Amino acid sequence: MNYFKKAILGLIIFSSTTSFAQNNYEKSMQAMMKGDYKTAVTQLEKADTKTPDNANVLKMLGYSYFQNGEYEKCIATYSRLLAMKPNEVSAYYYRGKARLNIANDPKESLNTMRENFYTAAIKDFTKAIEINGDEDTQMFQNRGLAYKDYAIYKSYKVKKGAEKVACIGLFNSSIADFQKVLTMQPLRKDIIDWVTYDKAQIASLK
Repeated sequence: MNYFKKAILGLIIFSSTTSFAQNNYEKSMQAMMKGDYKTAVTQLEKADTKTPDNANVLKMLGYSYFQNGEYEKCIATYSRLLAMKPNEVSAYYYRGKARLNIANDPKESLNTMRENFYTAAIKDFTKAIEINGDEDTQMFQNRGLAYKDYAIYKSYKVKKGAEKVACIGLFNSSIADFQKVLTMQPLRKDIIDWVTYDKAQIASLK
């Protein structure tokens, strides 16, 4: 599933069915199609101020924040959207990716909240999979990456046997998700390489 296309389609549909703040929507849509997400954010923030409970605006705004690398705002916006539409798959997907990006940011290396971002990202991808079914390789790929990155993070702190077991469990969860992708797309060399990497990390912990 191409979530970008779905997001743009949502904006097009919404723009054609409302006259409220029409200029903001048209400008934001044009900006997004050009990849100008800073302009899109400016226009959508104006629309959000006028219609703060509009799910379509929040969906586009969250996506534009994500593309701008404004991950905290992305998370907050998609959380607002999910409060209104708890089954919005794209919101879980991009909120999960935003949380994973924050967790993996080198500037977050000393942040005690880093582990929470990893676990929250995994929960977002898991929820999206529950809603969307087992056929979406993007969800499994991203959750597999989240498990892998979380395992790497935890492996730096491994001191006890139980901690090693926990890390190995995370790497195995990563492998399981990557294997799901390979079941549907068996020639994905990038995924095959990640499975090999995970297995090597497991071997190093034993």
